[in-house]
Amino acid sequence: MKSFLLPDLGEGLREAEIVSWAVKPGDVVSEGAPLLSVETDKAVVEIPAPRSGTVETLFAKPGDIVPVGAPLMAFEGPAEETKSQGVVGEIRESRVDMPMLRRAEPGLRAAPAVRALARRLGIDLKSVSPSGPDGAILSADVERAAKREPLPNAEPVRGVRRAMAQRMAESHRAVVPATVIEDADIEAWFGKGDPTVRLVRAVAAGCTAEPSLNAWFDAQNESRVLHEHIDLGIAVDTPDGLFVPVLRNVTKRDDVDLRRGIDAMRADILKRSIPPAELRGATITLSNFGSIAGRYAAPVIVPPQTAIVSAGRIRRQVVPAGNVPAIHAVIPISITFDHRAVTGGEAARFLAAVIADLQRG
Repeated sequence: MKSFLLPDLGEGLREAEIVSWAVKPGDVVSEGAPLLSVETDKAVVEIPAPRSGTVETLFAKPGDIVPVGAPLMAFEGPAEETKSQGVVGEIRESRVDMPMLRRAEPGLRAAPAVRALARRLGIDLKSVSPSGPDGAILSADVERAAKREPLPNAEPVRGVRRAMAQRMAESHRAVVPATVIEDADIEAWFGKGDPTVRLVRAVAAGCTAEPSLNAWFDAQNESRVLHEHIDLGIAVDTPDGLFVPVLRNVTKRDDVDLRRGIDAMRADILKRSIPPAELRGATITLSNFGSIAGRYAAPVIVPPQTAIVSAGRIRRQVVPAGNVPAIHAVIPISITFDHRAVTGGEAARFLAAVIADLQRG
């Protein structure tokens, strides 16, 4: 009789849970045939027979946690012709090389017992919201999903936050985002100009250089609309959630009019009196999150738009000025674009135009 041990499953794993056996005592198995499935915190793994023989004894049952190196089953029959000794831990046939292991599904952060509970309750772990450390799914999370209970101390998301959640989820499903980033040296005008208005002007310059980013994309009909006018959505953070009012036809307005329009939109939002029509129809969006904190970002594109420009926090930085170092004001700029409708080259040229406009005096 030869004992077969739980093999080393790699990745530093020390134990596994028995999910199911494909054999029972008395079965005759061939080398490479499935013996059992075990589950670790990484994945479900199917373990094949290391040789042919007759199954005599199973040392573990489904649900048992077995450490690496512990006996799983005993063989008898043709394998007696090998030179190995019948001592657990000394049987060469008990070792299974990793190429023989087949992973049945990608792993999630959940202990074997939690996975077993999910199977018993018929819960797909991919649909469970984790509450454990480092995103681990706990038994309570699975039980809550089975009962369709809300998270502890949860409050319903309504109004602006609900609309934001729906738009972000739609974007996650629909858009293929990519981001390019760069810094602009704004020393030539910083402290003498309006940063937000300068950003609006720079976005307009980028749209003029690359109209594909001032566009709407219809994935269902595989078509796009390139806009001649620029209706710029400007993200506004409020305690109630995110608003994105639209600054219309920015290329036809002077700096004073742009500032007046920005201030009026913000005031209307804070009073919650902005007309719904002023929150629709943006052709491209600007997020000036750096007025709060942060350097670079990859913000979410709201379909059918194809791009969003984001500006990070202005900082003073050592830069080359001719052949000598100097300390200048620098603003980080990120362009996130829908790669279904915009090429990397178009996005880079758009960014170059934005940077060039910001660096003018």
